[in-house]
Amino acid sequence: MISTEILRHLVIQQKARIEKGGDLIERSVFSRVLAALDDPRVIVLTGIRRCGKSTLLVQLMQTKKNYCYVNFEDERLLSFRAEDFGILDEVLIEVYGPSGIYFFDEIQNVEKFETFVRRLQDNGKKVVLTGSNASLLSQEFGTRLTGRYKLFTIYPFSFIEYLRFRKIAVRKESLYLAEERVNLIREFDRYCESGGMPEYLRNCDSDYIKTLYDNILYRDIIARHSIRRQRLVRELVAILASTVTLPFTYNSLKKSLGLMNAITVKEYISYLSGAYLFFEIPRFDYSLKKQLGAPRKIYCIDTAFCTICGFSSSPDKGRSLENIVFIQLMRSGSEIFYFSGKRECDFVLKDQKKMSRAIQVCYEFTTENREREIGGLIEAMAAFNLEQGMILTYDQEDELKQEGKTILIKPAWKWILEETLA
Repeated sequence: MISTEILRHLVIQQKARIEKGGDLIERSVFSRVLAALDDPRVIVLTGIRRCGKSTLLVQLMQTKKNYCYVNFEDERLLSFRAEDFGILDEVLIEVYGPSGIYFFDEIQNVEKFETFVRRLQDNGKKVVLTGSNASLLSQEFGTRLTGRYKLFTIYPFSFIEYLRFRKIAVRKESLYLAEERVNLIREFDRYCESGGMPEYLRNCDSDYIKTLYDNILYRDIIARHSIRRQRLVRELVAILASTVTLPFTYNSLKKSLGLMNAITVKEYISYLSGAYLFFEIPRFDYSLKKQLGAPRKIYCIDTAFCTICGFSSSPDKGRSLENIVFIQLMRSGSEIFYFSGKRECDFVLKDQKKMSRAIQVCYEFTTENREREIGGLIEAMAAFNLEQGMILTYDQEDELKQEGKTILIKPAWKWILEETLA
């Protein structure tokens, strides 16, 4: 059992640290999370390590008075157990006074934490949790808090958040004014290369990304899932990162890794997804059986990992652009698939059980790739009876009519900002 004195010192020190505040970047999700504080459900903020979840907690705390806070990443809490929550609660009352809102950072490090969270909620307390692994939403958590929590996934900085970080004001008019437009394109170039991990953008130290990558791999995947074959995991990550945006099958990866079955590959990819490092999307098919058996496509949470961790000596600009578009689509909450018929369409989106959008991504729309890009998009639009589709490029803009359908060609940076500023 952890001592009261250790907990007291820790809570006081953490309280002093968060009260310092600092220059905090407004996150686009902030207003929605803030509104959810009036909701009786537990708020869960989840996402990859160091993407800004803790900073978002600080921003939320700055709007309230009757709160308390604990960060369970502190090494002094390594021996903390579920039975210690009673002592912790007494210390929190002593340091903060009676609190109506409990903020718990990286609480998934404590086994059976959900029991205490349920007790707090039953006593009328508001609870806000963060975690860097999808295991936070364990079966036990879901069982004890079914229908009692609201989930928000936090991502690295979007392009608009990156611009806020760079202290560049952007309005709807900025998309059309020549000087501001040129500046936005220049900044988008930088964003495509550096990604949106907040701390890396502050220090521009490539060793930070390499260390973060190692921490995610070891702490959130290898250690958490007790994986003995560490080399195999690293080889799998290297393969996935080098094939970002491309179709793959578990069997093809099994052969590349020299494994006897594909189940291990599937499990490891699920661990990588659980740590928010990679995401896979299925090929759309009305038959679930065919969909499960079809090749899937893989995407990375942030371009910095692929650029800096040495997965590719010369990053493909087209694939990097597609990856950025994918993460932006993830923020929208839509269900994402790719379409493959005679030709392929990069993304088809499902909202409220209905296919709503078809999007193609290419760095440059040319006479050489025109037939391929339009053909795949038109085929997807016809399959889902969509009147309008979109081709996102680096910096081309046009509107085409083809087979009675409208195709908008738009710069990806402009599309992202329009989605955000709408």
